Amino acid sequence: MPELPTDHAGLEVLPLDDCLQRLASVPVGRVGFHADGEVVVLPINHAVDGQDVVFRTARGSKLSAAAEHDLVAFEADDYDPQTRSGWSVVISGRAEAVYEHAQIERLARLGLHPWAAAADPPFWIRIRPMSVTGRRIPVTR
Repeated sequence: MPELPTDHAGLEVLPLDDCLQRLASVPVGRVGFHADGEVVVLPINHAVDGQDVVFRTARGSKLSAAAEHDLVAFEADDYDPQTRSGWSVVISGRAEAVYEHAQIERLARLGLHPWAAAADPPFWIRIRPMSVTGRRIPVTR
């Protein structure tokens, strides 16, 4: 396997396909957005749909951000304390609510449920990436 390029801190820079595979390998990430004059970061369970991250949510700040096509950040990671290795992937993009029936039916087949049970049926949110970056801390020996 060829060596990955490194950044200024010596972390390996992950290619896009590797970033998307790693995102798909973990069930929980964090979405960050601006709401009511402050930055909000919330945990979500998610899925990868092509190059997009999708998740479900009830009415509230995440749905409002998506309705406005706000700029959001999404981050997921994994860390092994035994080997002191891990990775982190960050997506910056626009959030949008999914309203098309055919898309909702297709996404429903992913089997993804919202982080918390909601009284209302949850909405699908899609994050359309403008940038995807990933870094990996290699195993220390």
